[in-house]
Amino acid sequence: MKRQYFGTDGVRGPYGGPVINETFAARLGAAAARWLRDESDAKKNKVVIGRDTRFSGPSLEAAIAAGLRSEGAVPVSLGIVPTPAVSRAVRALEAALGVVITASHNPAEDNGIKFFGPHGEKLTDDEEARLEQLMPMALSASAPAPLPVVDSLTPYLAMVQAILPPGALRDWRIVLDTANGATCGTSPIVLRALGATLVQLGHSPDGRNINDGVGSEHPESLAAQVRVTGARLGVAHDGDGDRCVLADESGAVLDGDEILTILATHALAHGTLKEKTLVVTVQSNLGVDAAVKAAGGRVVRTPVGDRYVSEYMRAAGACLGGESSGHILCAEVVPTGDGLVAALKVMEVMLTTGRPLSELRRVLKKFPQATANLITREKRPLENLPALVTVIAALEAELGEQGRVLVRWSGTEPKLRFLVESASETTSKAGLERLLQAAKSELGVN
Repeated sequence: MKRQYFGTDGVRGPYGGPVINETFAARLGAAAARWLRDESDAKKNKVVIGRDTRFSGPSLEAAIAAGLRSEGAVPVSLGIVPTPAVSRAVRALEAALGVVITASHNPAEDNGIKFFGPHGEKLTDDEEARLEQLMPMALSASAPAPLPVVDSLTPYLAMVQAILPPGALRDWRIVLDTANGATCGTSPIVLRALGATLVQLGHSPDGRNINDGVGSEHPESLAAQVRVTGARLGVAHDGDGDRCVLADESGAVLDGDEILTILATHALAHGTLKEKTLVVTVQSNLGVDAAVKAAGGRVVRTPVGDRYVSEYMRAAGACLGGESSGHILCAEVVPTGDGLVAALKVMEVMLTTGRPLSELRRVLKKFPQATANLITREKRPLENLPALVTVIAALEAELGEQGRVLVRWSGTEPKLRFLVESASETTSKAGLERLLQAAKSELGVN
């Protein structure tokens, strides 16, 4: 079923716009409650709601709670918590559904809504389409009611902290960038409890500075602080805490592909990578496949979106997967991306091997990539762009198995994304330029 509002990671857009507003949030809450009621085996009606630090969060939370109540659901608030803490709370509190009010790595002016099912996993495309079908045209105004608040952070912190032994990070200096977001009150607590000394960035949220020049989308300050302070490594999250970007002791930044390759090859060496399989998306570098294959495993690719990674992991019995953007899923801990869990898992490899991050990252030798984003006024289906389709086919034929071409629309923004990967940087750049020229001509973009 086709979805009108949901993208690759929930509904997202400018706050106060045609979608992300209190009226829409209430209608979506009502749809979620109807969906729960219509499920033949659904006997639960508790819905947990978490949010990040955006100024629009409390108002949207109240609106979606009103919608849920209007159709018989019982909403409770978790307050400001990372997205993975909501996933855990759904299971721990035996809730029917989890709601996260966040726009992830987007600026504070945006917000969004995403859902977790009763097992703490993101809803499928079909389930999201069903929610859209169940949205009422309008809701009667009702008096706001205070939401009961449940503590989900204490058990979440205990679970995450148990990944490493007590005192494991004693004498470690770590630069931590929490993006002025939902992890400001979680990641510092865990790392300090394990003995680390922290240099903090992005740790003073005011409702309007989330992701503002800080966090996983802006790792420059993180890298600089690692170099200046002589830290063992740097860790950056996005606004809702489901991403992880690292910096090694020299200040060089590691993306999700490098993190996944480190974790996968280490697990293969110790016989702990289930099904000997790493699950990534089509966006990941071909070097990941080469490194994992050399270590005795295999790589499976899914469409872009961490929930597609999660769906395949469940179906295949895999335990590790993620995206180059830094969504890392360690399914034996939590069934969704968790930036803090990913960071601790890498630190575990550092502790086990005694090797610094700058050495561990060498396991991945990336193929040269050329990438670009083209902002457009409309999102026309690719099949309606024949000149671009012709260039894509020609490039794929030229590259063969020594490269790949990826052109796709962003799931959350009016952007056409391009990637060309090959054994030669010159070839990748030239291919990207051919794609851009074709797309700009057909879309009327300068």
